[in-house]
Amino acid sequence: MTTVDQRHRTTPPAPRRRSRREEILEIAVGLFASRGYHGVSMDDIGSAAGVTGPALYHHFAGKEAMLVAALIPVSESLLEGGQERVARHPEDAEAALADLIDFHVDFALANPAVIALHLHELDRLPEEPRRQIRRLQRLYVEEWVGVLSRVRPELAAPEARVLAHAAFGLMNSTPFLGGEVEWRRRADLLRDATVHALTGH
Repeated sequence: MTTVDQRHRTTPPAPRRRSRREEILEIAVGLFASRGYHGVSMDDIGSAAGVTGPALYHHFAGKEAMLVAALIPVSESLLEGGQERVARHPEDAEAALADLIDFHVDFALANPAVIALHLHELDRLPEEPRRQIRRLQRLYVEEWVGVLSRVRPELAAPEARVLAHAAFGLMNSTPFLGGEVEWRRRADLLRDATVHALTGH
């Protein structure tokens, strides 16, 4: 059986080629995360991306559309990725938990600006996309709760849910981490802290 503290990634995930729309969105997310949603204009985004107004609006209707485009796909990808990793280990809950932790640590290290955006700007969204994101998040949490309840059957589901949210707090601390510690070591530290928070060892 694979234990939750034996899995170690040795390199950051390889980047893939991005579309121009994805490049603009990444620039917008970075600006929103550093200056706040209201501190950034469409002109600021266009200037940073080297795109004029009409070309920028060809990709996005406005800042709100950018915020939706940044947060909904991330929530969808987390849920799909979490479900996929749980499905890999139908008979081995500890391996499933290890896989979930690896998956989320990699995500958190690769996307600190998106995490910051979610923490500070989610309430800027209209009600419907905000509700959609909240629903996706709840489903993702329940993937963790289900696995953790199998690893630690002494926990009631609400207790497992508390621990899952605590684990997200640890892993989603990446917007507040500097670059003093290299990627592999940061990943190991976050992984080990999460394992300890969830399992007690």
